[in-house]
Amino acid sequence: MANPLSDFLRSYLTVGIFVGLSFLLFGLLLLISWALRPNRPQAGKYKTYESGVDPVGTMWSQSQVRYYIFALLFVMFDVEAVFIFPWATRLEAYGYFGLIEMFIFIGVLLLGLVYAWRKGVLKWA
Repeated sequence: MANPLSDFLRSYLTVGIFVGLSFLLFGLLLLISWALRPNRPQAGKYKTYESGVDPVGTMWSQSQVRYYIFALLFVMFDVEAVFIFPWATRLEAYGYFGLIEMFIFIGVLLLGLVYAWRKGVLKWA
């Protein structure tokens, strides 16, 4: 009669072996890429640049918070599109309840957009 605990531990041993092999493969591939890559140090490689333009001034500069908020608003409305698409493909199955629920969802997002607009967050300059 097989011990159920040993079957349980054997399944974890299989997972452990695969995790160990994956780390070994990862390390081996890193080692191979390090050994085969060309190594030609040049002063221009270590110079900081932005889009091919040489830097001017100091490295430290403050950025305005409104760009961060603008990006968060973009992500929020991008996620909205991710939720609306599956709903639109199954609209017949959800019926009126799904329609009302989506109008509430869009309404809450529109309230957030109006709030951000009134606070002046959407002004880019």
